[in-house]
Amino acid sequence: MQTITDIGTLIVRTPGTVGGRPHIAGTRVSVQRVATWYKMGLNAEEIVERMGNVTLVQVYAALTYYHANREEIEAYLAAEKLSYEQLAAQMDQLA
Repeated sequence: MQTITDIGTLIVRTPGTVGGRPHIAGTRVSVQRVATWYKMGLNAEEIVERMGNVTLVQVYAALTYYHANREEIEAYLAAEKLSYEQLAAQMDQLA
């Protein structure tokens, strides 16, 4: 007998887990992280290989969430990039 998975259960938001951002259920893998690797040119299978603790179904769910909510995830990515740039500038000043 075939097992049916409700895809709506694969991506969740949990207060206190990855800053309350959407992530793969049962993991600390954010949609943002999957989207970053995808934007770097990795396909779903390569992301699974790199992570090792998620399934292909989970990665595709994260990519589907990203494409359906691109503005939200891109805002997270932009904020993360800005934080990195600010930290790098502070480190340069200390050097």
